[in-house]
Amino acid sequence: MASKFTELAIDCADPHALAGFWCAVLGYEVQDEEDGVVTIGSPAVPEGRNRRGPVPPTLTFARVPEGKTVKNRLHIDVNPTDRDQGEEVRRLLGLGARHADVGQKGDESWATLADPEGNEFCVLASRCP
Repeated sequence: MASKFTELAIDCADPHALAGFWCAVLGYEVQDEEDGVVTIGSPAVPEGRNRRGPVPPTLTFARVPEGKTVKNRLHIDVNPTDRDQGEEVRRLLGLGARHADVGQKGDESWATLADPEGNEFCVLASRCP
């Protein structure tokens, strides 16, 4: 038996605000809030990690005192499912994302953005799961 990816932990300054941003990006909902930690996940799979087989991972946002200082070594990629990449980038910018420069050459098939706390993520070209 192998492990399955069930959760991504993200350090941040404001767990509630960042969780709200990512809920809007992913169509997730808040599943738990406790002592500076907010966990969000898919409403389609409320049993999450207790479900057999693959599950959409939850994201857990934990308050930490230090700020982000360098490029992420791990980042999230998202795929728009009901609109094209350009429309999705515009939607995410409207939610509070911003364009990010991480040294890309400009001819990539993805768009690099940063969430409201500066964590880089990519919007890939449209492809339905």
